[in-house]
Amino acid sequence: MIILAFESSCDETSVAVAEIDGEKYKILSNIVASQISMHTLYGGVVPEIASRAHTEAISRLTYEALSDAFVTPEDIDIVAVTSNPGLIGALLVGVGYAKAWAYAHKKPIVAVNHIKGHTAAAYYSHEGLKAPFFALVASGGHTSLIDVKSPTEYVTVGHTRDDAAGEAFDKVARLLGIGYPGGAAMDALAYEGDEKAIKLPSPALADSIDFSFSGLKTAVINYVNNERQRGNEISNADIAASFSSAVVKAIISTLEKAHGMYRYETLVIAGGVAANSHIRRTAAEFAEGKGIRLCIPDRSLCGDNAAMIAAQGYHEYIAGNLADSSLNAYACQVT
Repeated sequence: MIILAFESSCDETSVAVAEIDGEKYKILSNIVASQISMHTLYGGVVPEIASRAHTEAISRLTYEALSDAFVTPEDIDIVAVTSNPGLIGALLVGVGYAKAWAYAHKKPIVAVNHIKGHTAAAYYSHEGLKAPFFALVASGGHTSLIDVKSPTEYVTVGHTRDDAAGEAFDKVARLLGIGYPGGAAMDALAYEGDEKAIKLPSPALADSIDFSFSGLKTAVINYVNNERQRGNEISNADIAASFSSAVVKAIISTLEKAHGMYRYETLVIAGGVAANSHIRRTAAEFAEGKGIRLCIPDRSLCGDNAAMIAAQGYHEYIAGNLADSSLNAYACQVT
């Protein structure tokens, strides 16, 4: 089955073509147009700018993706598109274009939940991966623990009560003046610092498997402001190392707590934060110690991309979850 997929939930416009038969997942093309240069000036994503950029790029990317995959519109079996959650204006661009394309070419269309899409990216990197499994999806907008009962049945059992992990990384990076987005820069800088240099609160909550990254972010802001007021020199490397350590330890301790509750045998970690080398290394150590199969997508598939939407779109289609011309976009999560 050949799937044409669209992703436009935030600040990347992506179109992909994938060939999937349920056992093998093959990416034929996966075009991603980043908007980082547009949003860097503002230190974060500006929704109106993102929506306009999607509008300008999506048609061109569609035909680039088809050309790179060496397929024609007639070869496409189904169309998949991210419908939720995300920035509403950005989502509407993708949903509107996908519906028009599917209608014009008489193809069935399926709606895909963005978080499910992130998880489905692991199918490309780990042959034989099948539900049920347990998943952590961590990105700039989401931090969720999910009991994946089937390819389409996801039960969220833990989540962040405020900021997402990726957002916290970006905000701390902006505070330190090391660029936007800050995830990759924080990852590299943390190797140069002392993770024990600064005492920071844990974003793991003791009474649940939820997270709260707001307090951690505020603690870093307060530390930096206090040190600057005192005229003390600040080590960005020590802050990055201490912050990264607090996030990683919270994630691993929460995954361990969740393992005691759900006894999962397979763990998927996905989303933009899954590209972090400290998390990947520590999660591998945790999984080996517990005898758990760990499945993390290739780094190229951790960020927002349409190939992951194609993978989940396949499962939605097989489950009979077809959409029609009334398909709409939703900023909040719709299961």
